[in-house]
Amino acid sequence: MKNKFVFTALTTLLIIASLAVLANVNSSQAMPLAPTLGPKMIPKFVNQLPIPPAYEPTVITNATGHVIRHEYTVNVTEFYQQILPTVDAKGKPTGFPATKVWGYEGYVNIGGSIVPFRHSPSGTFEATRGIPVQVKWVNNLVDSDGNPLSHMFPVDPTLHWANPNMMPMMPPTPWPMYPPGFPDAQTPVPIVTHLHGGEVPSGSDGGPEQWWTPDGKQGPDYQTVMPTDSNAAVYYYPNTQLPTTLWYHDHALGITRINVMSGLAGFYLLRDPTDPIASSLPSGQYEVPIAIQDRSFNLDGSFWFPPVGLDPAMHPYWQPEFFGNVIMVNGRAWPNLNVEPRQYRLRLLDGSNARFYSLSFVDRNTGAVLPFTQIGSDGGYLPAPVPLTSVTIAPGERDDILIDFSGLPAGSKILLRNNAKAPFPTGVPPGGSTTGQIMQFTVSAGTPVAPTPLPNPWPITMPTFTPDTTAKQLTLIEVMGMLGPTEILLDGQKWHAPTSESTSVGSTVDWVIVNPTADTHPIHLHLVQFQVVSRRKFDVNAYMMAWMAANGMPPLDHPTINVPLAPYLKGPAMLPALNEMGWKDTVQMHPGQVTIIRVRYAPQDAVITTPGINLYSFDPTVGPGYVWHCHILDHEDNEMMRRQIVTP
Repeated sequence: MKNKFVFTALTTLLIIASLAVLANVNSSQAMPLAPTLGPKMIPKFVNQLPIPPAYEPTVITNATGHVIRHEYTVNVTEFYQQILPTVDAKGKPTGFPATKVWGYEGYVNIGGSIVPFRHSPSGTFEATRGIPVQVKWVNNLVDSDGNPLSHMFPVDPTLHWANPNMMPMMPPTPWPMYPPGFPDAQTPVPIVTHLHGGEVPSGSDGGPEQWWTPDGKQGPDYQTVMPTDSNAAVYYYPNTQLPTTLWYHDHALGITRINVMSGLAGFYLLRDPTDPIASSLPSGQYEVPIAIQDRSFNLDGSFWFPPVGLDPAMHPYWQPEFFGNVIMVNGRAWPNLNVEPRQYRLRLLDGSNARFYSLSFVDRNTGAVLPFTQIGSDGGYLPAPVPLTSVTIAPGERDDILIDFSGLPAGSKILLRNNAKAPFPTGVPPGGSTTGQIMQFTVSAGTPVAPTPLPNPWPITMPTFTPDTTAKQLTLIEVMGMLGPTEILLDGQKWHAPTSESTSVGSTVDWVIVNPTADTHPIHLHLVQFQVVSRRKFDVNAYMMAWMAANGMPPLDHPTINVPLAPYLKGPAMLPALNEMGWKDTVQMHPGQVTIIRVRYAPQDAVITTPGINLYSFDPTVGPGYVWHCHILDHEDNEMMRRQIVTP
């Protein structure tokens, strides 16, 4: 089971043979089955780490000059970006061309001039707590003549997806190889932007069926705050939650994995003018957002993405998990950051489709492992700083850390190393000279600057929640075929099944999530930040026999019948790690464990909550509702996502 996703030579041959029969085309016309640029051909640490600049808002004020909101217009466009290094360590040209990417384009302030900026990851929103943000997101994925572009990766119409041309979900065979794929699936490209971790109205949440295309096609949940162009949507973000590291990315149904792979992601930093800790933290150039993503490349500089499915007779293009062989940070392959001998604040984001990272800082000269301190997670500051020597981050998670370079001699080179297996936690170890390395920090000469002491006592406390609603027991299910998973389900249900997760606003409820699969699944809930309560081992085989006896073979065509958990639990409940005791919106659900999270449908800073009483600055009971899903994007795109509804 642990190597179920390893792409062996035998599996490759089976897929080639299967697709050749299905498509009856010359396989030499197809995309390569493996990336043509080997990762060891790419020089490391010669790229310099870019820091995406902040978008410049239009400030809207009232008659007295009070700021009402910040407004932005952001276009989704196609362009070329130099991700691979242009020279090697000796300054010799590499000849690597630029890479075609998609990204968000907005206006930024560079040297006092307001100019358009596009990049992947894209510009950063610098938001202020208490000042709402309104963004007009424009789908501008068109060519120079205004015609809709085709997707740069294969769209698999056998998945439940956005489907703007209303294709049949099971097109007639033989299915074509990619390229060209299915023409009615490849164009136009649907997009929808989700603010990950945001407390926002459901009409501005960027849910999977809120998509729109450049030529005016729209999903069933498409909504705008105000009338707008048919190729755009206007979203409203109240910014009433606690200061933290959020991020935005595409979320279109069934194609999130390839839209994000194309480049559609960026940071959204929410700050609070009354933050009691910020003055003690590194800021400006010493505060660095770090978006870690894995990619694979062809010799022509293009991204490589699997052109065939794990089981092409079931899904012609879908693979259960994508693992690139090159690490990209802030849009550069294996970059370097020159740092001063002082403390830095790093806002870490795992923006990969499926790869987890177990991160540590290692002095390349001495082999010493540097300690660091985690001060925040997904939803804001932790209840206490946590000293660490390593941290594991899953897709969608964010870690806010402090790392001190002040005690290191000039010229020290610090490697940010990765030790996580893929799939996590029992897959293949990372390559020591490739995916086991993330980036490098080079300490420059200069007078060391001692870190500013953190506040003592630490001014952050976590509220204590008491459940007032019956717990939700939910089981993660992988439906297995001869070659591996054919779909992954939440509680045995598919996306289109009737909504079963419905909670009254103001309620507090425990979600009890049972994971009998071999993977750690990073489960993400929209709208809410929650608390991790505990994890506990259970008898996987006995529980699944009982679950199958009660429910039958998934996917289910009836509401899920819960099996009492108590007879299958093993050993004591385990408290979350210290760096998981803050606010979370994405949590690692480990195999063979029951994970309990406590979810309160109220703002983070609410003191007293009551079921049926809405304390948000908006009404979460109106609009299309929210979703919960696995943040392994390849899983999310093949049924591992369900709706959740907030009721009055």
